[in-house]
Amino acid sequence: MDADCPCGSGGAYAACCGPLHAGAPAADAEALMRSRYSAYARGDGSYLLRTWHPSTRPSRSELEAGERPVWLGLKVLGHDPAGPDAAEVEFVARYRIGGGSAVRMRERSRFVREDGRWYYLDAIG
Repeated sequence: MDADCPCGSGGAYAACCGPLHAGAPAADAEALMRSRYSAYARGDGSYLLRTWHPSTRPSRSELEAGERPVWLGLKVLGHDPAGPDAAEVEFVARYRIGGGSAVRMRERSRFVREDGRWYYLDAIG
């Protein structure tokens, strides 16, 4: 039996975020956001950069700097399509760095689709 996917979908990694990490396109912005969370949890900085829109992409993954957090869970609060090629996803992610207390991060992210592929654009509000 395959391990559960870190994104919290309830599915197995091999059937959930695994194919996206291997190069399959995300079906929608929420699927991309979940796969990016899984990439953070698995330490896959190259996937994070590949799925970051070129107009806002950093030169290197933040996973390369400092102590990596341990990701504790993801809850999607909303997925709001703004047409066929744009959407926003609001979520709460929990993580811990070292022996510190758990941190709750709430974010509303913007995504765009170009040439059939979804990309993370930025966080708002």
